Amino acid sequence: MKVFIALAALAAVCIAAPPDAVVLKNELDNIGVDGYSFSVETSDGLNRVEQGVVNNLGSENESLRVTGSISWVDLEGTPYKLDFVADENGFQPVGAHLPK
Repeated sequence: MKVFIALAALAAVCIAAPPDAVVLKNELDNIGVDGYSFSVETSDGLNRVEQGVVNNLGSENESLRVTGSISWVDLEGTPYKLDFVADENGFQPVGAHLPK
């Protein structure tokens, strides 16, 4: 399931890139049942890094904690960066462009 989520996210990033963007880096590490990590970098300035770790593996309190960041440059040349955590407390994005 985690591999599917990681690959789906990777595919979404690649599909969303403009047609002339070239993938410069595409790394995936399926650590096993307790985690994963991936990173993608494209020639148009998109960078995505994500790590997932299963907390309390095998217990009734088992949960997935995902951390990562994505940065990009919009069509006007403005750079953006979004850091995030997704865990039992929900999706928690942080970015200078987001309302406080």
